[in-house]
Amino acid sequence: MKSNRLISEAISALENYFAGQGKIFRLKLDPIGTDFQKRVWSELQKIPFGETWSYKQLALAIGSANYCRAVGAANGKNPISIIVPCHRVIGSDQRLVGYAGGLKNKQWLLEHEKKI
Repeated sequence: MKSNRLISEAISALENYFAGQGKIFRLKLDPIGTDFQKRVWSELQKIPFGETWSYKQLALAIGSANYCRAVGAANGKNPISIIVPCHRVIGSDQRLVGYAGGLKNKQWLLEHEKKI
């Protein structure tokens, strides 16, 4: 069954990630969202492992610095956090802001990625 295989692949990828062995998720996912949200989520996957972008950088990559708030809203609706790495987006002043999983978890994820 296709969905069972995808779930198994996702579990394996996450296990590798948390064990410090996986840097890239090669899962074929199609999360449900608006066209704009999907554009944001696609762009998030281009942020290199262990690096961060500001909301403004992400908005510019989507097309306009004026999209900062919309980008933030799309991040908040990300249904597959970690796999679609919304934790890699930070404030323009380098502060950790806006993560549905909590800022302590966001900090842990960023530190985890820098160690690998």
